Amino acid sequence: MLFGLWGVWRAMDGPGGATGAQLAAGQARIEALEQEVATLTRSDQISREANRDLQGTLAERDEEISALRADVAFYERFVGSTAQRRGLAVHELVLTPQTDQAWHYTVTLTQNLNRGAVSSGRLVLAVEGTRDGQLEQLDWAALRQQPDAPGVEYSFKYFQQVEGEIVLPPGFQPLRISVRLVPASGAAVEQTLPWGEAAPRATAG
Repeated sequence: MLFGLWGVWRAMDGPGGATGAQLAAGQARIEALEQEVATLTRSDQISREANRDLQGTLAERDEEISALRADVAFYERFVGSTAQRRGLAVHELVLTPQTDQAWHYTVTLTQNLNRGAVSSGRLVLAVEGTRDGQLEQLDWAALRQQPDAPGVEYSFKYFQQVEGEIVLPPGFQPLRISVRLVPASGAAVEQTLPWGEAAPRATAG
């Protein structure tokens, strides 16, 4: 009987021991593969993030290149040998909202009629709109909230950007904005454009 029990124990212990070793090896292999998968997943995630960053950088560079090309075209149009001669003018007016009533303006002034000559003077703005159902026009002093506010000085040969802030009263709905240039000599120049054309992003928003 003892011999038989010893044989059964040997028969069970032998395969069982081998199976335990195999299970341990398999478990170790599983853990190694899981670690490898985790590493590869993280590597793929990093690669994707790096690719997104790269795409974003490329898009920014494309925008910079487009802006530079536009600047070059702008310069050539006014200082190039084939540029059309024009006197003092408002090339562009851009309005950017700061608060509900405050706006930042950027006015680009140009002239190439008298090459090399300095064009100087003062710039003022006026805004026409409605308030409480009535038409109303705000002059420069009202926009600056300063009695007898002086205009913004400009002085340039070919072009210049003039910037500043204006404030609209509460409840005022702007419709049009006018830029008036008063040169040191010569006739004044005035240009009016729709508010939505000067502030397209704010209007779209």
